[in-house]
Amino acid sequence: MTHPNLTHPDPRPAPAAPRQLPRRPLDLRVRTRRIQVEELIVDDPGKVLDHAERAALTAPDTAAALGHSPTAPLTLPAAAALLCALHEPGELAAMGLRLTLHTTHVTASDQQTEPVSLELRYGQDPEL
Repeated sequence: MTHPNLTHPDPRPAPAAPRQLPRRPLDLRVRTRRIQVEELIVDDPGKVLDHAERAALTAPDTAAALGHSPTAPLTLPAAAALLCALHEPGELAAMGLRLTLHTTHVTASDQQTEPVSLELRYGQDPEL
């Protein structure tokens, strides 16, 4: 029969006491930054260009920032960018674009600590 060692305390650490948090909101000045990246494939270039030309009429400033003018039509990448700027990913499939990969990168920090980052990805990378 073994006897407990009465001269030395139990080597296992004692459970931590529950944290006492203030009952009022704390102003920690937490800042977050969220970057979302959607990677798309152009399934139907003609459809993308047609939809982008119509979109350029409703959002001429955005189209101009992408290089559109009465003398310079939108290139296919600029047309895709215009549609992505003006529409949700779910709407783009009907316009000839297909979402293949979605990445969300979130960074959060307060004034005293280093930023903490999280990256979430879903979809199927066309290169695989």
